[in-house]
Amino acid sequence: MKIVFMGTPEFSVPTLLALSKHHEVVAVITQPDRKKGRGKQMQAPPVKELALELSIPVLQPEKIKNAEFVKILKEIEADIFVVVAYGQLLSQEILDMPRLGCINIHASLLPKYRGPAPINYAILNGDKTTGITIMQMDLGLDTGDILLKEEIKIEEDDTSETLYTKLSGLGSKSVITALKSIENGSIIREKQDDSVSSYAPMLTKEIGKIDFSKTTEEILNLIRGLQPWPSAYTSLNGNVLKIFEASMIEQSYDGKFGEIVEINSHGIYVKTVNSAIIIKELQPQGKKRMKTSDFLNGTSIKLGDTFT
Repeated sequence: MKIVFMGTPEFSVPTLLALSKHHEVVAVITQPDRKKGRGKQMQAPPVKELALELSIPVLQPEKIKNAEFVKILKEIEADIFVVVAYGQLLSQEILDMPRLGCINIHASLLPKYRGPAPINYAILNGDKTTGITIMQMDLGLDTGDILLKEEIKIEEDDTSETLYTKLSGLGSKSVITALKSIENGSIIREKQDDSVSSYAPMLTKEIGKIDFSKTTEEILNLIRGLQPWPSAYTSLNGNVLKIFEASMIEQSYDGKFGEIVEINSHGIYVKTVNSAIIIKELQPQGKKRMKTSDFLNGTSIKLGDTFT
């Protein structure tokens, strides 16, 4: 099939690579280059970099609904548009362009976690499984008919970062399977049940503040679910600390929520509502990410100090 691919971040890259091996990708649509980093250098999206390596034409409209670009898109002969984390909403006119419509790879088991942050919220909410949904796109936000679902287990040590990689790879395989069924006419469309849908909103820095009056499990889910951004954080003696790795200890402690109840070679033990977490890796304000053992070598924290 002739495919127009729409995607932008690293998550989209494995799918573009897989499509290029099985089909003819006639064009790649991605977001414009943006200034990034401390030096504010222009940086191309990961999808663009791969497309150039594969010698696929790249188009980067500021707004895909712009009338001039819509005209350009109409002139591209494609059987189907495949969309993966592109970053812009498509108009009905664009959705209707290819003879087989537009399909999207979404990183959740729809109708659960519609919206921009499904991977994070699966971990934040303590889910045991997640997956990929291949969906026929419509004008709604992740509301189109389901074409295919693939489920995977969320491991206890998974973070949003590791799950991102797993689901990116799974999506690249699943879309090839779905396209075969679409091409031979055997695909079965399933309407989404809106009554059981949920929404995964855009992440903000504020969501990362740790509340030590919550359970150890909830706090660990927060730490795992907000990597690499915006990160879970707390404050100690007026200094902000980002927490990147922690584990549970099934032991009760006296003291206030957030109080340091033990310090040893395993890390910093902090009281929660039902037990304690052991902080193993963190990032002090203005410094690099480090193991807790290295942090302890250069600080004077003590038992009884309290995270706020």
